[in-house]
Amino acid sequence: MMKTILELSNTEAKEYFLKQESYCNIDLPKYFEFQPLLNALAQNANIGNIALGNAKKFDNINYKFLTNKDGKFAWRPLQLIHPAIYVNLVNKITKEYNWNIIVERFRKFQSNENIKCYSIPIASSGDNKSQKGKSIFNWWQQIEQQSLELALDYDCFMNTDIADCYSSIYTHSIPWALHGEKVIKTDFLFPSTPRKKFLGNDIDTTIQSMQYSQTNGIPQGSVLMDFIAEMILGYADAKLTYKIKNYNRKEVKYKISDYTILRYRDDYRIFATNQETLVKIAKLLTETLFELNLKLNSQKTFISDNIVRDVIKPDKSYWNEAKQGEKTLQKHLFLIHSLAEKHPNSGSLATALTKFLEERVYPLKLFKEENSKVIVSILVDIAYKNPRTYPVVTAILSTILSLEINSKTVVEIFNSIEKRFDKIPNVGHLQVWLQRLTIKADRDKDYPETLCQKVINTDTAIWNIDWLNHQNIKDLFINTSIINDTEIDEMQQIIEPNEISVFGY
Repeated sequence: MMKTILELSNTEAKEYFLKQESYCNIDLPKYFEFQPLLNALAQNANIGNIALGNAKKFDNINYKFLTNKDGKFAWRPLQLIHPAIYVNLVNKITKEYNWNIIVERFRKFQSNENIKCYSIPIASSGDNKSQKGKSIFNWWQQIEQQSLELALDYDCFMNTDIADCYSSIYTHSIPWALHGEKVIKTDFLFPSTPRKKFLGNDIDTTIQSMQYSQTNGIPQGSVLMDFIAEMILGYADAKLTYKIKNYNRKEVKYKISDYTILRYRDDYRIFATNQETLVKIAKLLTETLFELNLKLNSQKTFISDNIVRDVIKPDKSYWNEAKQGEKTLQKHLFLIHSLAEKHPNSGSLATALTKFLEERVYPLKLFKEENSKVIVSILVDIAYKNPRTYPVVTAILSTILSLEINSKTVVEIFNSIEKRFDKIPNVGHLQVWLQRLTIKADRDKDYPETLCQKVINTDTAIWNIDWLNHQNIKDLFINTSIINDTEIDEMQQIIEPNEISVFGY
C-alpha cells in the first residue's frame, strides 16, 4: 500500500527528508555517500542559526552540473543543495506547527475530487523499491493504468505539461501557495506595521540563499524540492478549481462538469466527454499558470479521441510493438538504437537498456561471435545523444570490456570513448560514471569533473563553506567524507545491475 509523506508525522517527515535518497535523486555511483554528513549536520545545535544572509552573497553555494533533457540542446542544471542549508530547511518545514500547516494546506489543494494529483513523494510502498522505483511504479499504476480505465467513462483527453517547470517557478509563489496571495501581498503592502512571520516566506528566503538571491527557479535534484514544487502546483490545482466554479456561475450555455484531471508533477491529462470541455479547461489552466509565472508547453500539448491508443507514451508503444529478443547482442542493440533515434532520452530507452544489461549482458561469461568494438560503438552512439542512459550504458560497457581478452583492444576502445565524448560540452555526469568504469583499474585516473576530483583528493571542495558563521559546522564539512573508500575497495570492476537499477534489490 502506497503511503505519501503527507501521511507522516512531523518527526517521520524529518527522518524521511534527511535520508540520502531524499537529499539526492541524481544517479551517482554508490560510493558517493551523503548520509554521514547529513546526520552530523542534523545533530549540530547551530544548524538553525546559520547565516543565510551571508550565503546570498555567493553564486557557488550549491554544487551544479549540467545534464541534457532531450539529447539535443535542452540543457538543465542538476544541483546538490548545500547540505547545511538543506538540513536547515528540513528542520523548518518539519517543525510540528509548520508541518501541520503544510498538511492542512494540501488537504485544501486536493478538495476537488475531479483533479487528482499522484506525484506527492511516496514514503513507503510495502516493498524494497528505491525512491525512484516507487515513483515509476506509482506513475504506471495511478497515471497510465487509470488513464486506460477512464476510457470507459470519457470520449477524449488532452495531454499537456508545463514548459521548463522547475526553472520557471517564482520563489515568491511558495508563500502564496501556503498562505494565499492576498494574505502575503497585504502583509507586504503595510511595511510600517510589524511583519508577520510566515513559513512560506522562510522557505522562499532559504531557497534564495542557495542561489545568489535569485527568485526565478528552484534547484532540481532532490525529493525535497520536488515536494516544494508540489506546493505551487497544488496551489495551481486549487486556483483552477476556483476558476472552473466561477466559470460555471456565469450565464453560459455549457457548464464544465463532466471531467477528470490526472496530474503528475507538471504533466496533465485532462479527460472529458467532449472536446469543447477540454478546450475550456485548457484555457482556464493557461490563465492559472500564467498568474504563477508558468506556461503550458505547446509542443507537448495535443487532444485525442482515442484514449486507449494515445495515453500510452509513444516511446513505450513503439518499444512494445518492436521485434525484441534477437539472438545476437548486436541485433538486439540495433533495435534499442532505433528506439533511441525515434524517442531520444525516453523512459522506455532506459528500461530497454536495463533489461539488455540484466538479461543479455551481465550473465555472459564469454563472447561468442560478437565484435566488442561494434557493440561498444553502438552503445556509445546511444549514450552520446541520450545522457539519461549514462549509468546503464557504463554498466554494460564494464561487462563488455571485462570479456575482451585483448588488453590492447580495451585500451583502444576506452581512448576512442573519451575522444568521442570530448566533442560535446557539459559531460560532468558522464565523467562521474566513466570514473566508476575505471576506478578499480586506476583509482587516480584524472577527470576534470569536480565530483571525480573529490574521489581522488578528499580535500577537493564541493560546497562553499566560507559563509558559514560557525566553525564547528565548517569542521564537519572538512572532516566528514562523502566518499566511501571501503565501498570502492570492496566493489567489483564490473558494474552490477543493482548499482544502476531504479527498482533496487
